[in-house]
Amino acid sequence: MCETQRSGLSEVIDLLHIDLEDDVEDKRAGREDTACSRNVLRKQRNWERQLAARKSRRKEEKRRRRFNRLQEFDSDSDHTQLSKRVQKAITKERLAESQSTGLRLCVDLSMTDFMSDKEISRLAGQLRRLYGSNKRATHPFRLILTDLREDSRLYRECVRMNDGFLNYLMEITEQSCLDLFPAETVVYLTPDAEEALETLDADRVYVLGGLVDESIQKKLSLSRAGELSVRTARLPIDEFMVKKNNSKNFHSKILAVNQVFDILLTFCETSSWTHALQAWFPASKGYTIPAGDSAPLPAAAQPQGDD
Repeated sequence: MCETQRSGLSEVIDLLHIDLEDDVEDKRAGREDTACSRNVLRKQRNWERQLAARKSRRKEEKRRRRFNRLQEFDSDSDHTQLSKRVQKAITKERLAESQSTGLRLCVDLSMTDFMSDKEISRLAGQLRRLYGSNKRATHPFRLILTDLREDSRLYRECVRMNDGFLNYLMEITEQSCLDLFPAETVVYLTPDAEEALETLDADRVYVLGGLVDESIQKKLSLSRAGELSVRTARLPIDEFMVKKNNSKNFHSKILAVNQVFDILLTFCETSSWTHALQAWFPASKGYTIPAGDSAPLPAAAQPQGDD
């Protein structure tokens, strides 16, 4: 082989070595790029987790500050110094908070077909008073109006009679309580139940029968509870009250839905059935708290009339 040929072959071999070295470098760079990409992804995932944690902490801190504001408002002895705008904002926050923390109470409005137009109007007024009581409460209930159709007489009457009804801070649904909650958690309050209500449990869902019945059709709410196959209970009237003499010898345990609601609210505030019944059970119903058991009423609790 001549010198020229050997020189050419050497150049070819050198070029091959360069190509192989370039391939090795490319592969090494590829591995480094892959490792870099993995690091970027890992850092991104860590950043996303940290971001989610910060959002969660901010949300919890916001809830805590809101709760503290409500507590400060509750402890303020002179609410009149607060502007109406501030009071309205605090009330709105309190009602919004009750949607996640409040005791659950449904008003079953499935029995309106049994009611006259006059009774429908009275029920619409009672729902307005019930909502007003919940707005003023220190610890409002999570209120749910169930079985209320937009094409129903009651819905139209509520919109007509109650200013701002469509903006009430409560749930309004066409579904029944059993569509929303497990049957085993539901307690239907009816004056015809055998079992007396002893306390209110956060794990339970309490249901009031939305019924105005001037003709006194017997045991409608008890029948409704039977249809739902849920537990029933009554207010402990027999346990804490006695009949009193009156000229008509009249005694009744039938209360308006807002009266039952006020009794439950006051019991939540005081943990005393004596206080609650003394404050809100109408004297005209023919029952009273025994003289030795009566107690001073809380400042916020004032006896009301029959409606």
